[in-house]
Amino acid sequence: MGKWTIPSALILLCLLSLLSDQGRKLQANAKEGAVDPPKVEDNIGAVPHGLQTDSDVVKRESDSISSRSLRNNAEKFEFQAEVSRLMDIIINSLYSNKDIFLRELISNASDALDKIRFLSLTDKEVLGEGDTSKLEIQIKLDKEKKMLSLRDRGIGMTKEDLIKNLGTIAKSGTSAFVEKMQSTGDLNLIGQFGVGFYSVYLVADYVEVISKHNDDKQYVWESKADGAFAISEDTWNEPLGRGTEIRLHLRDEAQEYLEESKLKELVKKYSEFINFPIYIWASKEVDVEVPADEDESSDEESSDSTSSEEGEDEADKSEDEDTEKKKTVKETTYEWERLNDVKAIWLRSPKDVTNEEYVKFYHSLTKDFSDEKPMAWSHFTAEGDVEFKAVLFVPPKAPHNLYQSYYNSNKSNLKLYVRRVFISDEFDELLPKFLSFLMGLVDSDTLPLNVSREMLQAHSSLKTIKKKLVRKALDMIRRIAEEDPDEFSGKDEKDVEKSGDEDEKKGQYTKFWNEYGKSIKLGIIEDATNRNRLAKLLRFESTKSEGKLTSLDQYISRMKSGQKDIFYITGISKEQLEKSPFLERLKKKNYEVIFFTDPVDEYLMQYLMDYEGKQFQNVSKDGLKIGKDSKSRELKDSFKELTKWWKGTLKTEDVDEVKISNRLDNTPCVVVSSKFGWSANMERLMQAQTLTDASKQAYMRGKRILEINPRHPIIKELRERVVKDPEDEGVKQTAQLIYQTALMESGFILSDPKDFASRIYSSVKSSLNISPDATIEEEDDVEETETEPETKAGKDGADAESSDLKDEL
Repeated sequence: MGKWTIPSALILLCLLSLLSDQGRKLQANAKEGAVDPPKVEDNIGAVPHGLQTDSDVVKRESDSISSRSLRNNAEKFEFQAEVSRLMDIIINSLYSNKDIFLRELISNASDALDKIRFLSLTDKEVLGEGDTSKLEIQIKLDKEKKMLSLRDRGIGMTKEDLIKNLGTIAKSGTSAFVEKMQSTGDLNLIGQFGVGFYSVYLVADYVEVISKHNDDKQYVWESKADGAFAISEDTWNEPLGRGTEIRLHLRDEAQEYLEESKLKELVKKYSEFINFPIYIWASKEVDVEVPADEDESSDEESSDSTSSEEGEDEADKSEDEDTEKKKTVKETTYEWERLNDVKAIWLRSPKDVTNEEYVKFYHSLTKDFSDEKPMAWSHFTAEGDVEFKAVLFVPPKAPHNLYQSYYNSNKSNLKLYVRRVFISDEFDELLPKFLSFLMGLVDSDTLPLNVSREMLQAHSSLKTIKKKLVRKALDMIRRIAEEDPDEFSGKDEKDVEKSGDEDEKKGQYTKFWNEYGKSIKLGIIEDATNRNRLAKLLRFESTKSEGKLTSLDQYISRMKSGQKDIFYITGISKEQLEKSPFLERLKKKNYEVIFFTDPVDEYLMQYLMDYEGKQFQNVSKDGLKIGKDSKSRELKDSFKELTKWWKGTLKTEDVDEVKISNRLDNTPCVVVSSKFGWSANMERLMQAQTLTDASKQAYMRGKRILEINPRHPIIKELRERVVKDPEDEGVKQTAQLIYQTALMESGFILSDPKDFASRIYSSVKSSLNISPDATIEEEDDVEETETEPETKAGKDGADAESSDLKDEL
């Protein structure tokens, strides 16, 4: 025991010494000022919605970011070929406008929020509780990690969705966009093809997509855009509750997107009219009052004490003021700042919305961020049994595939909202197919919310909405024409001036017609109710339009006195039709003829029978009436023998009649179709059909009529020859050749081109005084020599010489 007594005493003395030193320090501190007790951090509420991450999570996150490599335990996948091709184009693109990535991410987030809100109409529980139920988009940046993140509380993605939507299965738009990109070099339309997500690789070299769906666990999708991606269950990030967070690890040359001002500018520019709140984690400097520094206080006290001696009361007052002295400093705080607080444009009065706002809203709605404005728009409110608000736009250009799958596509460009809740953009019943090129939205207060899309589509109110939308759409298109100065031919200059913005609106309807004219024609075919209103929108060239488009109203205003029919002709091109023999007499008598050169025009004129009491007459068909000819009866009688003989000669050619023509001037004869049969142009179109029915063609073709020009010298000479000798074979051959030539000039296809060529050659022989019995000189028969063996022998000899040379060497 004695051995341990001294060391124990020493240790006890050391402990007492340390405790006394610590006590003195505490007393000294107490004298200098009271120490604040430990407390909860003041900025705990600054974290969004009170969510915090522990230090281990932060460490693991930073390790992952610093390595920029796919996690080892993740499941690896290869990108689908088309997606890889698309990403290669984007990554290596020299496209300067990289800003589009943010608008595409926000647009996708908005779509995800729309989906979960629609599901919540029938099941409130899908939204969850608390913060998870808030439908919003949040943007956050981290300058230290060079990371930009965007989070939504939308529907989220399952593991299968991540694989399907972001990698292995290319959407239908991927190939179309790649082709468009390679031809135009413009990435600006990427959102219209459904592949906007991949625009993130314009600014990022590593992307993480964290997503949580109600029906699955939370997963992380990650890729370095090197042809592969990985997916793993997320056990290290903050639980999302539901939705998706996209983290972009920005390239060095894309650091500008870590500036708040830049992000605010982009949201304002592209996403101002998104229907969900968009927040950014923004910094803000605020003025904060803090106690003045001790040194400053002591200096002020010394100066005050030396200035003058005053009374006791004044000294006490000065002392109180000194103890309360404070100073103001700048302090940086962070909070969520909303960027899109503009009211939904369709809920506002049209008088309160500027043209610039309509254009911005159009770009946001259609994802078309080109510099071109929509041609026109219509913003209106319908009242009555069915109440709704709508905004319709005419895009500046027709979609690339507008008519490729016209009758097979159910896709509509109108978004349907019910009481500000997005329901669907797949209601093809809102507008007829011929107006499917229109963009816009409809917001109804009448339609029910809590029903399926199928039931809603069959709702009786949709028919009323459709009827009003069609009427407003046609009025909008009509206004384009009315406000176009080029359409004011024949009106007073004062009226033109009243239209306003003349330079901007000049030529707008011609532009509209070139883009969507086929849709108006299809509308005339499909919509009997609005056929006359659509006919007013028709435009075409004619013999008097001088290369410009004209309308039916303008045609009627130029009609000759006593003219009862509207004359038109169909064919391949205007240049070809201008030389047509069917126009000779009409031009001479100053009648105007419309040129229809679009293949759909043949179908159009089967439905458009009259306009404003005027009948349409195809000048290449039987039944054309051009005034009265006093000598018609005499001419008919004088050529009666020829017409009868010629019909008998052509009995094998399916010619129904040969008669005197009232439409020819310089041409000896033409072949016309029967009034209710196919025209020559229609026959050509039908024969070009892949699945055409030959038997039906023979029935619909109808009879052909040969019309002859009684004033032409060829016809007059032929009549004389027939009167002299009706059985002359030479005359019969000539008559057959004339008919075949007329058939071809009239636009018909020869059934036997070889026979026609033989008759031409016979005619050439006759003109060259070559005997019809002259034979072709036969070629001398020369025995063919077998050159192949000789070549082989020569080759063998050459090989032998080469072998000898090698031996000598």
